[in-house]
Amino acid sequence: MVKIGIILGSTRPGRNGEAVARWVHDVASQRTDVEFELVDLLDYKLPHLDEAIPPSMGQYQQPHTREWASKIASFDGFVMVTPEYNHSTSGALKNAIDFLYAEWNNKAVGFVGYGSLGGARAIEHLRLISAELQLADVRAQVSLSLFTDFENFSTFKPGEHQVEALNATLDQVQAWSAALAPLRAV
Repeated sequence: MVKIGIILGSTRPGRNGEAVARWVHDVASQRTDVEFELVDLLDYKLPHLDEAIPPSMGQYQQPHTREWASKIASFDGFVMVTPEYNHSTSGALKNAIDFLYAEWNNKAVGFVGYGSLGGARAIEHLRLISAELQLADVRAQVSLSLFTDFENFSTFKPGEHQVEALNATLDQVQAWSAALAPLRAV
């Protein structure tokens, strides 16, 4: 069975991302042919990148890096839930991504963004990062607007059409994760 990690990419106190990630997980968990797990960056105490050897060498020295690597290696694909901060993704998510290399390779990734423009610019930055890590980003995405999908910019109330966008994203992540399995077996 394909296993997809839903990565909550914000660690900010009072973050909107927690409600968004739980919504993604709730919708995804209705599927019976894929296993989904919510991965909260708050549960992984990753300081600013503190490994002396580049991640592409796979010689992780720090216990927190080895724990993070083990978690990411356990998945076939990902859905990254990202806020948009200053026209990009969060520093916490970028840092978590940068800790590893091979654990991301030949897996699929989809994006759920939120912000004033639906997290579009954060998602575009993550697509560029994904290419370098040999992550296959899917075309479908979810863009949640702080103006229309949140009440008072803080209470998450997604429009009905967002479930359709999420299911399209999940479909593509599932299909690509399965299709890439032979590459991960090499």
